[in-house]
Amino acid sequence: MSTQNSAALATKTVGEGPDQAVFLHGLFGRGKNFTTAAKAISDTHTSTLVDLPNHGESPWTEDFSYVQMADAVAETLRADAASDGPVDVIGHSMGGKTAMVLALRHPDLVDRLVIVDISPVASDNGGEFEHLLGSLAALDLDALESRTDADNALQDPIPNKGTRGFLLQNLRSSADGYEWQPNLDLLYRSLPTIGGFPEAEDRVFDGPTLWMGGSKSGYITEDAEPVMQGYFPKVRQITVKGAGHWVHSEKPAEFAEILRWFLTR
Repeated sequence: MSTQNSAALATKTVGEGPDQAVFLHGLFGRGKNFTTAAKAISDTHTSTLVDLPNHGESPWTEDFSYVQMADAVAETLRADAASDGPVDVIGHSMGGKTAMVLALRHPDLVDRLVIVDISPVASDNGGEFEHLLGSLAALDLDALESRTDADNALQDPIPNKGTRGFLLQNLRSSADGYEWQPNLDLLYRSLPTIGGFPEAEDRVFDGPTLWMGGSKSGYITEDAEPVMQGYFPKVRQITVKGAGHWVHSEKPAEFAEILRWFLTR
């Protein structure tokens, strides 16, 4: 796995396959959350794992905008992964919305599109993230002496150990104590925008599109289907049984199998 900062966004590269894939993570995630999936397709794809703005090792911005994020990803891809032609793009949740905006604004960069457990409409599941990020914002970082302290302090508001672990991957120890690597203040403040979807006027992406959801998740609704079909007329829908919102981490084998099937030339 190699690391680089291409066009200001931090990226990691996994695999040496002949085709190019790009993974875009969800809120409070990071590119390397997709390492397992990228390794699963490493025989066919060289994968670029992107840290989106305000996350991981990528720079912070003054406000949150899906259009700006998609354009930043486009600049990164043009400089590297997509310099020889379009790439396959896989996006989850917030990264899925970014991937949709990318495909609608820069269709020349995208060959096949995979959208994981999110829709091109306003999500009404924002309360979950409001609770999670609010719990992180309420944590007294100055009082922490170890990561275990942070984990213990979050056990009541966030009882799920896996969710706590996912969030705490973003806690960094520095000479001044503990700090969040993502831009928590901006992201928490921007939750209504993150839950929305920018108007894309008459834009259409007519490449092959896979819309993958978890059977236990509520982010893909019947109301969203005509909107999705309007933007992405070649969309195919698939539901992963037993998966919630984090399909790739909850059902990694099934996720990898579906990716291999859809991305095979």
